[in-house]
Amino acid sequence: MAAPAANVEIESDIEASAYGEEPDSAYDSEVASYTTSITSTITNYKEENGRRYHAYKDGSYVYPNDEQETERLDIMHKMTEVTLGGKLNLAPIPEDPKRILDIGTGTGIWAIEIGDKYPNAEVLGNDLSPIQPRWVPPNVRFEVDDVEDDWTYNQPFDFIHCRMMGNAIHDWPKLHRQCFENTKPGGWAEFIDLDLTWISPDGSLKDTHASKKFNSEFIRISRETNVESCPGLYLEGWMKDAGFQGVHAEKFVLPVGTWPKDRHLKEVGAWNYLQIMQGLEAFTYALFTRCLGYSKAEVEVICANIRKEIKDPKLHIMFHLHVAYGQKPESTS
Repeated sequence: MAAPAANVEIESDIEASAYGEEPDSAYDSEVASYTTSITSTITNYKEENGRRYHAYKDGSYVYPNDEQETERLDIMHKMTEVTLGGKLNLAPIPEDPKRILDIGTGTGIWAIEIGDKYPNAEVLGNDLSPIQPRWVPPNVRFEVDDVEDDWTYNQPFDFIHCRMMGNAIHDWPKLHRQCFENTKPGGWAEFIDLDLTWISPDGSLKDTHASKKFNSEFIRISRETNVESCPGLYLEGWMKDAGFQGVHAEKFVLPVGTWPKDRHLKEVGAWNYLQIMQGLEAFTYALFTRCLGYSKAEVEVICANIRKEIKDPKLHIMFHLHVAYGQKPESTS
């Protein structure tokens, strides 16, 4: 048996509560009351403009977490999967990863699918909102956490995955450093995110369009509130600055609608059209009402005008998806 540590001070002045002769029920009741209180700080969701928002770290993320938004997130997952040719990731991770982390897991769909693919891996997904399903593969678990806090994991990960965290992160370089520090030597990290600047290849999208005005204002306000809505542009540089080696970056076109002739881009565009049509109010309510003082009715007029425009097959809107992945060196000395 190990000897006790020397010079350890015992806090002898901490008074214990009195529970009586049979304390079990009283103690259980007290623990339950504290547990309920802690849980309520996570699930006591905020209602605003008819949408539901996260409670934990209230206000740090501007998109809702209600059923309509979770449906949109699953559409986004499908769109990304189609864009990447049916792949869950592009990084060449080993065939037998032991620990995988999914940052900002959302509905947990990616974590669940990667858990099915690698049944011997321990998969952890974290998010501000506990909106993930209860019934998941036995090797998958979820936790409520803020990835911008200091990480306290006691074991590194073979693969860290971060997808679609635009408008959620205030300090991207710190996030990349924490990913690097918590990746196993020889392990991989992959970031997938957007450049949300709406453009058209033929000039059909004009500055006078409601869609373009909204897009430009959305990006401007986001940056004024210290979040980046176009992080895809910077992923490669942030990974290199954090210390990852062999960083590889790719860029993909995301059409809005089925206007491209290419069949693959038509499918990508169809999914993108769906998620935008479903998500316009989600993107706009909090940011425009809180920061610009718009009313709910004014936001709805903006969204109606955008919907009308993107239904026009002559308006060829697109933006870009960026993927960057890299490996932590075997030796970081």
